[in-house]
Amino acid sequence: MRRPVAVVAAIVLYLEAVGIVVINGVLATFVGKQNMSLDGLDPEAMAMGTWVMGGVFGVFLAACGTVLLVAGIRDRAPGRFGRILLVSCAVVHGVLGALTVGLVGWHAFAFLMVVLGLVVLSLVAYGTPGAEKSEDGGPVVSDGAATA
Repeated sequence: MRRPVAVVAAIVLYLEAVGIVVINGVLATFVGKQNMSLDGLDPEAMAMGTWVMGGVFGVFLAACGTVLLVAGIRDRAPGRFGRILLVSCAVVHGVLGALTVGLVGWHAFAFLMVVLGLVVLSLVAYGTPGAEKSEDGGPVVSDGAATA
């Protein structure tokens, strides 16, 4: 079950990355075409900042998706850097979900919580990297006695 969850989570994160870049591109276009400034800020600087923010966040989501895709294909837990990246992705989705309820609505909140659930389920399903597994796939339980 963990392989399909990781692959589905990767696909969803790739789609979200594209969506974030597109939304930020639309916002940057609108900001660039306005003739107003916020407290003296140049509209072109705000538009460039929106493009950069969209690109950085899109790359972040695509990197998270790549970590999950590799974990799903190899059927191994991500390494330390990959786990840190996925945990930060889960935290970002949790915070954005909390902000989204009031700003966008419940549909966006539900989407972010589904993505959060997929990322967390992938992290929990794979456990810690390098953990020993028994023949049936469960963790190895040691009673502390040495066997000869």
